[in-house]
Amino acid sequence: MDEQKKRTRQPNGRSSIYQGKDGKWHGRVTVGIRDDGKPDRRHVERKTRAEVTKAVKTLEQQRDAKTLRKPGRAWTVATWLTHWVENIAPLGVNPNTMVGYGVAVRKHLIPGLGAHKLDRLKPEHIEHFYGRMMQAGSKPGTAHQVHRTFRTALNEAVRRGHLGQNPVQLAKAPRVREEEVEPYSVEEVQRLLKAASKRRNSARWAVALALGLRQGEVLGLKWDDLDLDRGFLMVRRSRHRPQYAHGCAEPCGRKAGYCPERKRSNAETADTKSRAGRRAVGLPQQLVDLLKTHRIQQEAERSAAGKRWAEGGWVFPGETGIIESHRKDWTEWKELLREAKVRDGRLHDARHTAATVLLILGVPERAVMGLMGWSTTAMAARYQHMVDAVRSDVAKQVDGLIWKPEKESPGDGDGAAGAPAPAN
Repeated sequence: MDEQKKRTRQPNGRSSIYQGKDGKWHGRVTVGIRDDGKPDRRHVERKTRAEVTKAVKTLEQQRDAKTLRKPGRAWTVATWLTHWVENIAPLGVNPNTMVGYGVAVRKHLIPGLGAHKLDRLKPEHIEHFYGRMMQAGSKPGTAHQVHRTFRTALNEAVRRGHLGQNPVQLAKAPRVREEEVEPYSVEEVQRLLKAASKRRNSARWAVALALGLRQGEVLGLKWDDLDLDRGFLMVRRSRHRPQYAHGCAEPCGRKAGYCPERKRSNAETADTKSRAGRRAVGLPQQLVDLLKTHRIQQEAERSAAGKRWAEGGWVFPGETGIIESHRKDWTEWKELLREAKVRDGRLHDARHTAATVLLILGVPERAVMGLMGWSTTAMAARYQHMVDAVRSDVAKQVDGLIWKPEKESPGDGDGAAGAPAPAN
């Protein structure tokens, strides 16, 4: 037996197959180096030589394809996701994104899939989980957000060698109907601006409709970001929705946001999340004039408020200089729609309006991406059907103007009644 074992063993670093004293066949494959610098040599055992040979070849293929997980205690889905959301993800994304990650992980993924061994999770498990989410009443958009979070978390597990292949990449994502882009018409924009001119901070709505800045970007603007002499502004930061933590000594039994002693747990503003988001935006002269008038009006408010004014340098603050909340800003938008007698719509529809106008005017797609702060061309593609519809309508108007049907003259035959002729 020892002689047979000696004959089948291979030189150091090579795979070996041998029959042990227990009567079983054993295989050992060197697949890399452990964290302590020693060779990472994996062991398999089978009843027959053919079976162990097959198992050794499988290990060698996984080693060569770099799909073997690291040695050590196997992760479960729950332990990996907890580690990822607490220690890895916060290093690369902003607090707002972390809120979404946390909800997806703690509310959906860990309760639904947490008990699975990470390296034994199959696409079918994930697809069945999405189906259960939908049956329980979750919207397709929520399920898709969970899918994207899970994919990101497991991509990191693959990158670090804890998982050979990401099963989320193979699973079918929940289908989400693409949100219809519905910009306001030029006539609706004119009515909105007319109604806004009678309100405080009227330039705030002109900025939204003309430049397409996001709500948080507008609320986060400071006067230092504007150069009215040269006619441009810089988008550098965004105002965050508040998040809260408990401040009570004894558990109050309420959610953190409703705790009587609640404390804000995130920063009021943060730098925009991507390079595309940090951008310079040119200002039309009419908007420059509006902002100059707005600055004069704000100086009068500052003087009237006296010591109650909290100077923060914000372009569109509240009446005492404090940065406006998303909720109050949204309420004012709804009031503006009613005053202008314009159909109800989301505040984000103002951003759709600005993007559509730029594309209709023929501004190159790359330039529109820069102005809107988009990082991919997929966003511009969502507007294309609306742009094509408007262009088609313009073409019909031109056709009707140039090629008018010739009016029937007395004495003309029936054949001449509808013949088209170029207009003079």
